[in-house]
Amino acid sequence: MTEYKAVIYQEGMLGSLILGQSKVNPVKFSEFLNANANDGWEVVTMEKDIRRMLLLWKREGYVVILKREKGLS
Repeated sequence: MTEYKAVIYQEGMLGSLILGQSKVNPVKFSEFLNANANDGWEVVTMEKDIRRMLLLWKREGYVVILKREKGLS
């Protein structure tokens, strides 16, 4: 049996507040994906998401759908 999880990955608010826009750090995002892969999760799909924060700032993030065979930890 397969289990799925949806994760929203985004950088902290500090970059958005200081720079006016916060983009995802590729190194940290890779570490996030590798940490989940070590737990048996596999990326099924992902979608880029840009959200407004406090009406003035933008923050980039990703909605990531992961799957793994049930019983793995």
